[in-house]
Amino acid sequence: MRPTAETSPPRSRRLIAAGLAGALTAGLCLATPLSATASDEASATAGAAADLPAVTAHYDMTHAGSQLLDISGNGRNATLTGLTDASFADADGDAVLRFRKDGYAALPKGLVTGTDNDFTVEYTVQTQTAANQFGWVIGDGVGAWNTTALGNHIFVNPRSGETAYAGAVLSGIRVKTGTSNGEVRLPNGGGLNPGFTTLTMVGSGNTLTLYRDGVQISTTTHTYSLSSIIPSGTTLGYLGRSLYSPDPLLQADVTDVKVWDVALSQAQLAESMPTAAAKAASTEALLRADLLPTVLGANPSADQVSKNLTFPASSNGVALTWASENTAVISNTGVVSRTITTDTPVTVTATTASGAEIVFEFTVFAPNPSADLDAITLASRTTENLPLITTGTVDGAAITWTSSDPALVTPTDPDYAAPAVGSADPFAGGGIVDRPAYGSGDEQVTLTAHAVLGENSVERSFTVTVAERTRQAPDAGYAAAYFKSDGDEKIYQAATSGNDFFTFSPVNGGAAVITSTSDTTGLRDPFILRSHDGDKYYLLATDLCISCGTGWGPAQSAGSLKIEVWESVDLVHWTRTNDGDSGITVNQPAAGMTWAPEAYWDDELQSYVVFFASRLYSDASHTNADKLYARMFQVLTRDFTTFTAPPTSWQDTGYARIDSTVTKIGDYYYRFTKNEESGAAGTLEAGKDIFLERSKVLTAPTTSSDWNADPATTWQLTDTRMTSLETGQSGEGPEIIELNEGDPNNATGDGYVFLVDNYGAGGYRAFVTSGDAIASSSQSDRLSKRADWNVRPVGGLPASPRHGAFVSVPQTVLTAMHDWTGITAVGSTTALSADGREVTAEVSAADGGEVAGTVTFTGGTWSETVALDDASASATVPAGVTSVTAVYDGYADGLVATSTSAAVAVTGDLELSATTTTRCVAGKVQLVVAAHNGDTQRADVVITTPYGTKALSLAAGATTSAVFSTRAASITAGSLTLTGTGSGGAAFEGTFPTPAANCG
Repeated sequence: MRPTAETSPPRSRRLIAAGLAGALTAGLCLATPLSATASDEASATAGAAADLPAVTAHYDMTHAGSQLLDISGNGRNATLTGLTDASFADADGDAVLRFRKDGYAALPKGLVTGTDNDFTVEYTVQTQTAANQFGWVIGDGVGAWNTTALGNHIFVNPRSGETAYAGAVLSGIRVKTGTSNGEVRLPNGGGLNPGFTTLTMVGSGNTLTLYRDGVQISTTTHTYSLSSIIPSGTTLGYLGRSLYSPDPLLQADVTDVKVWDVALSQAQLAESMPTAAAKAASTEALLRADLLPTVLGANPSADQVSKNLTFPASSNGVALTWASENTAVISNTGVVSRTITTDTPVTVTATTASGAEIVFEFTVFAPNPSADLDAITLASRTTENLPLITTGTVDGAAITWTSSDPALVTPTDPDYAAPAVGSADPFAGGGIVDRPAYGSGDEQVTLTAHAVLGENSVERSFTVTVAERTRQAPDAGYAAAYFKSDGDEKIYQAATSGNDFFTFSPVNGGAAVITSTSDTTGLRDPFILRSHDGDKYYLLATDLCISCGTGWGPAQSAGSLKIEVWESVDLVHWTRTNDGDSGITVNQPAAGMTWAPEAYWDDELQSYVVFFASRLYSDASHTNADKLYARMFQVLTRDFTTFTAPPTSWQDTGYARIDSTVTKIGDYYYRFTKNEESGAAGTLEAGKDIFLERSKVLTAPTTSSDWNADPATTWQLTDTRMTSLETGQSGEGPEIIELNEGDPNNATGDGYVFLVDNYGAGGYRAFVTSGDAIASSSQSDRLSKRADWNVRPVGGLPASPRHGAFVSVPQTVLTAMHDWTGITAVGSTTALSADGREVTAEVSAADGGEVAGTVTFTGGTWSETVALDDASASATVPAGVTSVTAVYDGYADGLVATSTSAAVAVTGDLELSATTTTRCVAGKVQLVVAAHNGDTQRADVVITTPYGTKALSLAAGATTSAVFSTRAASITAGSLTLTGTGSGGAAFEGTFPTPAANCG
């Protein structure tokens, strides 16, 4: 930063971050310099130029390697930790160190000596982040509060997140004495000025005074000595690091820091600090760089605009107004026309409160349906219904779909009409998948998108493999996911020892299962949902890190717009659904946070409904202070990768609501939600407690808590204040789970467990109830008022389970979680039986689940492989094979192990046959019967005709004839009986025709 008086020779300034320079030149230019802000607060008090004492160090944010250079000539370079070249930016010739909670600078000893209490620190900063952070500190010793590990210190936080200093500068001195933490704070003197602000702390005797842009804003006295603060080691203090161990690192832009070992007068500090014009120039340069990505939003660049632009009301604390030179193409609120016929350049100007202008040059693309088709991505292989969008995401083309196999994947319905209540199907009936049966293999389908925009139409085909249905098995236990505390925001899991809900223990050795290294780096409120077809599990979590120093105020006003989403088949190995390493933005820019996402399957929409709590501001600038109660919003998804936008209002009654969870019983959806108000909210009797509603339409909006509401069109209140009278604690994060068949807690077969997170008293507590009890709750007969609504004693749940989820699992998943491995094959048994020469194999899996694949029958040199049908396979054993075994060969998925049957004896029928001819002898008819032994064993045969019986002995493969005299001149057609017994014990009995004959 350029001061008015420099205590060292001028230095050249160089571009530190080339990436920022690129951003500065892309799509915008400076019209006029930003003038001095309200700021020139010091001009009235500076007076004539004052003589300035020499600084002990001056850091103008130039650096070399890991050194923040002291340009005073005193050689007192600071040491950088975690900060790289990418942390520095050039702001119109001035270097800026952009602290992003990722590093700090250690100040060397000697800047302040402690021989007296006099010192001055001048610090020029801008930040919109209110948090428990230190801009700078003199002192060392990082540790816990009120311990000797935490060193004595003097500090300045440029924007505090604490309630008493919310958004204001927080500063003070701390010298621990005895049992007292020893902190003395300066009174709240307000916050930073817009843009870069110079905060100057002056220590003089037992007085600390804080100046903002040269004007005093706060002062206090104390009884401490600086000698009790100055460390004995080589580090004097830090830039960007707090000594209190839980505090996060700084998030702010810093452009100039000076230190004196003397107390400056107000005239001297006003003379020393950067001018308002210099700070305005640097503020504007960063504004230019920071604005463009925000303004572009989803557009790839300034010369490729097709989606609406975002014009924030402020940036970096500077108020902005916007004007477009062609409002028919880009409105003054950023709406981009999709009716132009040619690509159109448009100039948009952002004007600061002081009149400075920042000019953007945009090119708006003419709509093209091809762009909408280019943006479509379908999974190459799917286990879920497909998101066949009907409105293009780029230019808004109308899209219809056809299917090469409508029985496999449905096309869009040209006659689709939105329902009177609830969300419309954004896919107009298209993309609903009927998967092949388990064991029958995958199938392919070709889906063709037809896009129409104005007079232009194009089409494109996509080939998708529809996965066969997964193997199903009975549920045999339960899994849980949760986080532990505000200081431990990671995902942990637990599993029951068997099919008893109250036998949970940690898995993975008790270690965290998922730890975030992206976005806010905090994971809270995990929710596990089993997919509609049971193939996999989805895990959703809140992107919030309170332990990183985020205050609850900023967490609601400037919280993440993302949800964190993973999927898994075994609840052990988790992968992001978006194939990345960050969350998915589902909320709108005007939202303040995205809390406790959950999801439930909607039978009508054939999609998942994802719902979450959020504040909603008037616009993306978040400047209004009215109607900021939490409310519930919803989006739809089919694959947990793409979501409908923007979110639609789901619950907005004028009172704060958060933490909804849903289950379906019969024809109704039942929804448990937390009343977030501190007290009653209309008909809701108590704040910080759970209430129950029901509706036939999952996505139906709620505008009031009404006992008499029609559940066919909205949600009807059926219970309130459900837990605090039983637990004695406030509750949130409700969960409801249907108990498995065979669970000892499910004596009626209709059992449910309801859980509430007593967040101030150790986590989840449980109530055992029934689906019938939930469904029958009403204003006159409330579930929570019945005698059997009792909280269970503590025990059986995971230790310290904060706001999580519970889900049923089959034995394979339960075993995988306890062993912390992937799913392994379950055992099988193959039973073989014979009926004559027909043999049948029955295959069963040890977990009682489905079995697919083939069975191979073997006997002697004969072998035959047969596909299972409903776990059964049959074959006909050829003659001569007397003993057979069957082997279950398994299936391609390897989920069930092979097995071999015991051998069975096959004694089936002999292979005998007979043919009959006639002849005339002396005018009489004779029957000539040829008996054939087609078997591999010798047979004793008896031929019985109306004209007599004869016995024969036939070798294997032999044919022998027998003659029967009829003593008649003519005979009619008839039949004979052939019986036989083989040498191996096989038998035969059969009837064969005899012809008519006439010898007259």
